[in-house]
Amino acid sequence: MDIRFAIGKNETKALDTNGLRENFLVSDLFQADKLNLTYSHYDRMIIGGVLPVKKSITLSNPAELRAEYFLERRELGIINIGGKGEILVDGKKHALKKLECLYVGKGAKKITFSSADKKAPAKYYLLSAPAHHAHPTKKFTKEDASPVELGDASTSNKRTVYKYIHRDGIQSCQLVMGLTVLEKGSVWNSVPPHTHTRRMEVYLYFDLDAAQRLFHFMGEPQETRHLVMANDEAVISAPWSMHFGSGTSNYSFIWGMAGENLDYTDMDPAPIPTLK
Repeated sequence: MDIRFAIGKNETKALDTNGLRENFLVSDLFQADKLNLTYSHYDRMIIGGVLPVKKSITLSNPAELRAEYFLERRELGIINIGGKGEILVDGKKHALKKLECLYVGKGAKKITFSSADKKAPAKYYLLSAPAHHAHPTKKFTKEDASPVELGDASTSNKRTVYKYIHRDGIQSCQLVMGLTVLEKGSVWNSVPPHTHTRRMEVYLYFDLDAAQRLFHFMGEPQETRHLVMANDEAVISAPWSMHFGSGTSNYSFIWGMAGENLDYTDMDPAPIPTLK
């Protein structure tokens, strides 16, 4: 498991491009028949990717957790961004199609991932946060998430938002998770920009053509930085940092948060004219 220590806004100002990428970019999440995990010290979020092709993959218990099993003191959110698959949670089957979500609560001991078709394998994106209470395992489809259409073609941000794990959806201790799908011709996400010092956030960008790129903006509103990102890459957003982006074509992204509250709307706006 890769470990990423938290760094402050003043230290981040001194980082060059490679320094920013080493601290905040998470690449190579999805490798055939492997489990990849990155541990962020921002609210102790774990970011993971599972791509079962020829075999099933069981969620391991990294030594760094010093736990009897992975979810002994944690909760887990899973969204499938690939083909049809199945997840076994302590022997109970949960079928997951593309853009469907499964929440697994604290105390589940064995989680196994598989694909229905190795030619079109499932691609599971994982987020895990510390938990103090055992909430039940629950699945949400896209329709369960009550999709909301937002934005406008005139501002290049027409999109559909799916909220899965949040105060009015799947119940959790501190994990909040959902996804946004941009329409063709729309490229901007999370505008107007904002911060929320009460929570960290992670974005996973996906369904971006391999020949295209995404410019993810971070940093303080008056000290902006950026990362150039490719398909299936994630970015860790510190509580003090903005997080918005624009692609060279349309794409989708999963947003996930952990921290002080479960309020999806908790944010401190950074109006566009104030950015530097």
